[in-house]
Amino acid sequence: MSRKLRSGIIGAGFMGSVHAHAVRAAGGTVSAVASRSTAGAEAAAGRLGAETVAESPESLIARDDVDVVHICTPNASHADLARKAISEGKAVVCEKPLATTAADARDLTEMAERAGTVAAVPFVYRFYPVVREARGRLAEEEAGRLWLLHGSYLQDWLAGAGTTNWRVDPGVGGASRAFGDIGVHWCDLMEFVTGHRITRLVAKTSRAFNQRRGAGLLEEVGTEDGAALLFETDRGAAGSLVVSQVTPGRKNRLWFSFDGTEASFSFDQEQPDTLWIGRTGANTRIASGPDTLTTPAGRRYARLPAGHPHGYQDSFNAFVGDVYSAVRHEVPEGLPTFRDGLRAALITEALITSAAGEGWVDVHNTSRIRAATHSSSLERQQL
Repeated sequence: MSRKLRSGIIGAGFMGSVHAHAVRAAGGTVSAVASRSTAGAEAAAGRLGAETVAESPESLIARDDVDVVHICTPNASHADLARKAISEGKAVVCEKPLATTAADARDLTEMAERAGTVAAVPFVYRFYPVVREARGRLAEEEAGRLWLLHGSYLQDWLAGAGTTNWRVDPGVGGASRAFGDIGVHWCDLMEFVTGHRITRLVAKTSRAFNQRRGAGLLEEVGTEDGAALLFETDRGAAGSLVVSQVTPGRKNRLWFSFDGTEASFSFDQEQPDTLWIGRTGANTRIASGPDTLTTPAGRRYARLPAGHPHGYQDSFNAFVGDVYSAVRHEVPEGLPTFRDGLRAALITEALITSAAGEGWVDVHNTSRIRAATHSSSLERQQL
């Protein structure tokens, strides 16, 4: 495909702006934007750089000048919009969670694979160069045998009972908020970097505030502010994770330490240009850059010399660039698809079940779903 890919963005909030920037960085155009109202879409069109405004999400999906549909709406609407986009033969980028239930996520995954369309979920922390570097080094067993996988994902944007958001409402955001919103990012990153898969877990969820003030009124909170879980993996490792959206001072601290018998590998998203490698004799800090990273995957995403920060938007740009490469029949390694969105939904489902008092809960595997090959799926795509 030689022409520019044309995208339609549904959702005019913060994530819509992130997607629009990434579309342009990938060489695409934003053909149209849609929101809950035409007025809202018109107000966002200039900010998102959209050529036109669609009168509804459904009309945007049906447009002939939209090749890729970006879904950046509240969580409860994801499944319905993704189904409609797949039915129209469009490539889809759907914000996580892919769906608010594992059943819907499974249906969408199977539907996308049958249709042979490119269907991706923005697990964008995979696209930091030092994360790819860690993945490559761990695959070469530089850490020895991984036996302890632990970390946290901490934010403070909901600190304070006077702060609220649509995600607090389980009818809009889903049954799990903190874990379903950010904990799944950590789990996806852990499984992607280490190759381990969570097989069972035990979890506890909690709230800092049982009521929050919305529209001047105190409202009962139906979702968790934080979660803590222990887990086991299919390769014999143990792990732990702490998630919070109410930790003052932590803006977006996704941190992991993957500990092996020979070395530990650590990453902090608030300081994303450094990979820390710990050994008993000495510790090493590797700067992000094409001249400092050693693995092909790490160097591929390090497009600036060491010392030039690579941030969240850069990682998002790299993700969308890989999505568009897939649409053009170039299959990039490590692209997060609807299958990864389903994986996140299954882990979330297990967490909710465990936190309800069920103790240790098995995490279902996604291997039962028939996976269409990349080649056959892309051959059927007509864009």
